[in-house]
Amino acid sequence: MPQLDTSPWPMVILSMIVTLFYITQLKMLNFISHTNPLFKSIKTKEYKTAWKPKWPKTYSPSLMSQ
Repeated sequence: MPQLDTSPWPMVILSMIVTLFYITQLKMLNFISHTNPLFKSIKTKEYKTAWKPKWPKTYSPSLMSQ
């Protein structure tokens, strides 16, 4: 019964690992990387309305005069 030659196995395993790493890197290049939100300039939209936006006053029932 012939013996199995295991001498090329380390090279096969190493080349497989390198190939898998290369393929995953190529797949990662297809993803869109979003920029860090801290560096985005924050601009508020100005709406042209006839009134000024303001919060209504709200009172807690316990603070109202009796």
